[in-house]
Amino acid sequence: MPKQEPGYGPENPHPLSTRKTELIWEGKYDEYGNRREVDIARCAMPMQKIETIDEPASRLKPLDLFDSEKAHKDDFRNMLIWGDNKLVMASLLKDFKGKIDLICIDPPFDVGADFTMDIPIGDSKETLGKDQSTLEMVAYRDMWGKGTDSYLHMMYERLVLMKELLSETGSIYVHCDWRVNSHLRLILDEIFGRHNFRNEIVWQKIRSSKGQSKSFGNVLDTIYFYSKTESSLFNKQYVPLAEERLEKHYKYFDEISEKNYQLCDFTQKGQGPSRVFGDKGEIAPPAGKHWIWSQEKIDEGIKKGLIVFTSGKMPQLRSIEKLSLNSIERKSCRTQAPRSFTAEKVLLCVMWTALTGFLPARS
Repeated sequence: MPKQEPGYGPENPHPLSTRKTELIWEGKYDEYGNRREVDIARCAMPMQKIETIDEPASRLKPLDLFDSEKAHKDDFRNMLIWGDNKLVMASLLKDFKGKIDLICIDPPFDVGADFTMDIPIGDSKETLGKDQSTLEMVAYRDMWGKGTDSYLHMMYERLVLMKELLSETGSIYVHCDWRVNSHLRLILDEIFGRHNFRNEIVWQKIRSSKGQSKSFGNVLDTIYFYSKTESSLFNKQYVPLAEERLEKHYKYFDEISEKNYQLCDFTQKGQGPSRVFGDKGEIAPPAGKHWIWSQEKIDEGIKKGLIVFTSGKMPQLRSIEKLSLNSIERKSCRTQAPRSFTAEKVLLCVMWTALTGFLPARS
C-alpha cells in the first residue's frame, strides 16, 4: 500500500507553519534536530608567554600569562596572543568572562581559500610574494570546506564566545562587506538580540571605483554595532570648531562654561502640541512645526539654562561650541578600520589572518 501523507490542519499543523524566522546553515543543528552548542571545554588550554616587549630588566621575572602578580599591574600594556582565535577566546573566559568593554573584529569576508599576496618592500616597486602556509591551507579548508555554511558556523561559534567575554555595558563592532553582511546581520540579531542592534555604519573604503560596465562601483563596506545589553556605554566624541565658523556662528559667550555658544531653532517640521516654558507659560509652536523636546526635557533644559528667550519671545536652544562625532561621520571615512574606539576598562580586538587571532586585552 502506498504510504499516506499525514493530514495537516488546525489540529495537526505542518512543521513549516510554526517555524520561526531564522538563518539556517548546515551544521547549526545536529542529526536529531538539536542546536549544536559551542564546545568551550575542549577548546580552553593553557597559554605560554613567549616574549615581553619594552620591559625594564629590573622588572623581568618568569610569570604565567594570567598570574595575579604582573609586572605591569597598574599600567598594564597589552597582550598579543597568536593562535586560533576560537581557542584563544575560550581560554580567556576563565579570567575575562564578562570583563571586556569593547570588541572590534575584521573577519574574513567569505572570499575563498586563496590568500596568496604580494607585499611591497619599502618605497620601491619591488614586492615579496607570500604564499599560503600549510596552517592557512588547513584552516581555510575547514572554514570553507562546505562553502558559506562552513563560514557561517565558524563566525557563529566565535561571536557566541565574544558575547560571553563582553561586560554588561560592552559593545561589539563587526566589519564586513557585500558578500556576507546580510548573513552576519541575522547571526548578530540571533546572538545579541535585535533590540541590542545600535547602528549600521557604512564607510567609503576607496575614493573612486574602477570602471564598471554593468553595475555601480563597489566602494563601501559595513560595520555593525551591537551592545550586549541596553545599558551599554557610548561616549560621544567632540572636537573644536574651526575659528572661521566659531566667529561666524558662535557670537555669544557663556561665563559659566567659558565657551562661546549660538542660538538654534527649537522647532522641526510637523505640527505638534504646545509646551510649557517655565514662567513664560504655555507657548504654541509656529504653524506646521513642533518643539523638538518633550515637556520633561524642556523643564530640565530651562533649569540648566539651555533654553533662551530672545526679543521675539520665542524660545531658542543654546548650543555650546563643540561638534559631535556624529557630525564628523558625515565626512568620508577612508581609514581601513575605525580608529575612534575607546573603552574605560578593557579592549579586545580580533585581527584575522586565516584563523589566527591577535587579542590585546587589559585587566
